[in-house]
Amino acid sequence: MAEAIIALGQNYFFYYALILFMVGFYTTLSHSNILKKIIGINIMETSIFLFFVALGYVEGGQAPIMGRGAEGGPYMNPLPSALILTGIVVSVSITAFALALMVKLYQFYGTLDADEIVMLRGERE
Repeated sequence: MAEAIIALGQNYFFYYALILFMVGFYTTLSHSNILKKIIGINIMETSIFLFFVALGYVEGGQAPIMGRGAEGGPYMNPLPSALILTGIVVSVSITAFALALMVKLYQFYGTLDADEIVMLRGERE
């Protein structure tokens, strides 16, 4: 039992990632404003980035670079960091596209409220 409590205490960054994801998820589901939904999605993406980077972390580990005088020992996994760089680029691209769509929606409908846009679309048909 004590080992389980110690293991839970050592993995605190997983809880931070989970809390961030839940905040983003709640924001996305509970608000009808499109800008708030985009912000919620970005918070969820950030929590996933934190989770993957935390998976690659090794306590007392060093960068996996072999050179003169390199000693053996635990090394950090560079793969999660490399994958996260790609994820950040995709995230920024999707966010820019969503913001551009949001601007066009505001120009066309005059509001960013998703419920009002659905109502206005029903009136235009």
